[in-house]
Amino acid sequence: MTTGDVLGRATRPNDLSMSSDATRRPLIGVGVVGLSATGGWGAGAHLPALSTVGGFELRGLVGSSPASARAASAVHGVPAYASAGALAEADDIDLVVVTVKTPQHRDLVLPALGAGKAVFCEWPFAVDLREAEDMAAAAQGIPTFVGLQGRSSPTFRWLADLVSNGFVGEVLSVTISTAATEWGTPVSERMLYTLDRQLGATMMAIAFGHAIDSVSMVVGELQDVVATTAIRHPHVPLIHGGRDVPMTAEDQIAISGTLPGGAVLSAHQRGGIASGAGFSMTVDGSDGTLQATAPNHPHVTPVTVRGARGHGRPTEMPLPDGYDQYPRLARSPIHTLAHAYGGIRDQLLGGAAVVPDFDDAVIRHQLLDAITRSAASGRRVHR
Repeated sequence: MTTGDVLGRATRPNDLSMSSDATRRPLIGVGVVGLSATGGWGAGAHLPALSTVGGFELRGLVGSSPASARAASAVHGVPAYASAGALAEADDIDLVVVTVKTPQHRDLVLPALGAGKAVFCEWPFAVDLREAEDMAAAAQGIPTFVGLQGRSSPTFRWLADLVSNGFVGEVLSVTISTAATEWGTPVSERMLYTLDRQLGATMMAIAFGHAIDSVSMVVGELQDVVATTAIRHPHVPLIHGGRDVPMTAEDQIAISGTLPGGAVLSAHQRGGIASGAGFSMTVDGSDGTLQATAPNHPHVTPVTVRGARGHGRPTEMPLPDGYDQYPRLARSPIHTLAHAYGGIRDQLLGGAAVVPDFDDAVIRHQLLDAITRSAASGRRVHR
């Protein structure tokens, strides 16, 4: 099961109703590329999040085929367009949301940007760094958003405040351990593309990319990196079919590097494990310690925080008031996505930019590229 599978189980609404706050604001017209009549990431996660936040109205879609588009149009009650460009050219579309597989992102995002419309593109943003840079360059002057929703997590925003406000004192080290049952366990035909390193939707991009992005918001960006990677599952069984298929995506990623101020970060991402999937982060400082844990991918599952000042034993710390705008979703896989859409809505209506954009996506791809180059060369790569 992938991150998309986890999120795809969210309840799908029939429409995008406004919240009470949104009734006094103009509606933001949304067009979704990759919206299906039968579920999937767009219908299963994005529509419920949009509905929860309010202030948005679904006004168009693009399907994976003409037949799929007609079926989705009938289910969701909005027009189907032949292409992302045609969707973006529609006068009533203000925000184009791209929720398809990573290899298709560039060809869908660029026409939407060409129409001058705001674009939300899912993560992984691009197949590689060069493709990410191309899309970011085309987006200059246009509001953009990328699906690194861990940065919108109430818990990670709180952790960032704790560190910046000196809870642990001077940060000395950060230790991360994260694991996924995917990328080594049986895979469906639909998710075969995640096994191909060249298609950009690998464990490094999805599981590790999301996790390290959230961590970076808390402790800062790595200034350099040295990496070791491996493929310990060169063949993966199909769920149906009785055969094994090749996997070229790395399922073991170990890195270390230096953070601003000199602290050392180490991280190990494991894939295809039989049990124990989850996430843990320990921030050790001169005056205290913070620990964050999650049962699975931390951008979609609840995160527990423990902390201690001085030499005390870390104890659980409840999230303070003011961070969670959607507490009823606190254990839902769309919790962080709803917060991201809240930030998108407010920015498009004139508020501050708080959701990561295409330039932030390039920064994340730069780290993934540095990890790949370090693992290939055996040398430390400076960023």
